[in-house]
Amino acid sequence: MRIQPKDPGSYPWYLKPFFWSQKRRYGEVLLPGLLWGRVPRLFMTVAMLYGALDARRSLLDPVLRSLLTVRVSQLNWCSFCVDINSATLARRAGSMAKVEALTEWRTSSLFSAPERAALDYTEAMTITGQRVSDTLMMELRRHYSDDALIELTALIAFQNLSSKFNSALDVPPQGFCRLPAATPDHRDDDGR
Repeated sequence: MRIQPKDPGSYPWYLKPFFWSQKRRYGEVLLPGLLWGRVPRLFMTVAMLYGALDARRSLLDPVLRSLLTVRVSQLNWCSFCVDINSATLARRAGSMAKVEALTEWRTSSLFSAPERAALDYTEAMTITGQRVSDTLMMELRRHYSDDALIELTALIAFQNLSSKFNSALDVPPQGFCRLPAATPDHRDDDGR
């Protein structure tokens, strides 16, 4: 990692319940949380936004949400995010099949038409130089309500924030999942 977390005892008291919750859920405190926690107001803002996006009463199916977070993570070269989000996707989907096929989503029969439209949208939002076309938006509207599209857009944007933060700081995976191939097709061998 390019920046190290602070000593665990130096974080403000009001962040400790978040860390306790992570430890209970994942078996350890998540490294990105410790990094965001270096600036507590940023940590609290990011935690609140994540909580709103990962709510049980989401308009988006949990498997779809996980598919999109893994794909954004792959495209942004975030090893930590691919690790943790792939574990969540495998748990929600009931197997590793979609995790392993995700880089081939355009040709794999494992993905439904609504998932393909959302994955296409994910790539249009994430890959530099691409844009969301009117044709893509029409395809999305065949599968999702306007409110669901707002949530979908927010989820993709948030995962871009998270994965770019972690990738830039070289946050390593924490061993939650066997990492699938994460070589996006829009980068050269040097990762540019």
